[in-house]
Amino acid sequence: MSVAAPSSLLKVEEIQGRGRGMVASQPLKAGQIVLRDSPILLYSALPLIPQSLSSSSSTLASSFCDHCFRTLPSSLQGDSSSSAVLCPSCRHYRFCSSNCLSKALNSSHSSWVCQALSHFQANSPLIGHPLELQVQAQFLIASYNLANISPSDFQILLSLHGSPDDATISAAQFLHPLISSLCSIAPIGLQNVFSLELTSALLAKDKYNAFGLMQPVSVDDGQRSVRAYGIYPYASFFNHDCLPNACRFDYVDSNPPDGSNNTDIIVRMIHDVPQGREICLSYFPVNENYASRQKRLMEDYGFTCNCDRCNVESNWSDNDDTIEEDNAEDGEEVMDEEDQYENMAASDTDNNNDFPHAYFFLRYMCDRPNCGGTLAPLPPQVDMMMSKMKLPWRTESPGIVACGLRDFYNLPMLDFCSSYTL
Repeated sequence: MSVAAPSSLLKVEEIQGRGRGMVASQPLKAGQIVLRDSPILLYSALPLIPQSLSSSSSTLASSFCDHCFRTLPSSLQGDSSSSAVLCPSCRHYRFCSSNCLSKALNSSHSSWVCQALSHFQANSPLIGHPLELQVQAQFLIASYNLANISPSDFQILLSLHGSPDDATISAAQFLHPLISSLCSIAPIGLQNVFSLELTSALLAKDKYNAFGLMQPVSVDDGQRSVRAYGIYPYASFFNHDCLPNACRFDYVDSNPPDGSNNTDIIVRMIHDVPQGREICLSYFPVNENYASRQKRLMEDYGFTCNCDRCNVESNWSDNDDTIEEDNAEDGEEVMDEEDQYENMAASDTDNNNDFPHAYFFLRYMCDRPNCGGTLAPLPPQVDMMMSKMKLPWRTESPGIVACGLRDFYNLPMLDFCSSYTL
């Protein structure tokens, strides 16, 4: 099916050997926002079954609004007395405001969704199964609900890339009987929709197209986890590159000033590109090594990456892996990968053929511990404004803003470091 252009800046084209992809319709500048996309589907990344939660993570189940996934105020987390933000039917799911609750009851937390989730929590063979299966069950409930409340968006979901593989078929064979058991309480228009083939197809769309919305950095270990997943109809067309020319951002805990949704994602250019160039994202942090990138792309997305970076690193990654293994066996300290990149960048100034992407890591990769995000330049007009204001958070690299700066001095959308989970 033909796909309408998401904006005047981008167009969807068939790219040889890569399927559909996003291409620049005109020259694009570093820092330029090329896409704002809203999800057609959102679902929680947290465990569905309360019994499967450990004591250390039990608070996470009530830390976020179950509609917009904002972090709940601390006064509402784990407080069952906050009846104004509890689902009036199940009294389990909670929301950040009465407005969010009202929206949820007419969409993401419809009567059927509420009954379906409550049924799984009370009587479910999912107890004891991996978190992935529980999240997939939540995705299927959200997807079949979408078929009922917005058939047009459901058709968009089905049009996205992804065909069932052995893993999704196996998951569908386990989950479909559980989902179809909810047929008797489903709306009349939904009762004839359930099928094993459709469940398999939906799980494939989830596997290849879902974007993760991240939790805040943990104060305990400095790590970030996924709070929710979303299906974004236009953003799903971006192909992967291990040295991307664009990166995406989410601002889930913000209050967008322009009427957009807090769950929208924004794609911003990392550097200038000419008209006709494919625009690519990285599907995970750019500081992963060659072997782990290839393994992850094959297992999660079903392809081998042949980008320029991989073609270079394939010539020396095996040797590096062998050296690391030998060092580990000898009890020697193994240099972390970011230090390796910095050292190689310094040593390769006279021979960029060995490590031509060193500049990318030095200029565009965030150096905060446990981040792995990509730094995007400011748009030229904002960069000029910040220079005139002499704001204190400029880094040494001109035009680049470091992580964690959103809402500083009431300047929205200034968190220009992106952490990836797809």
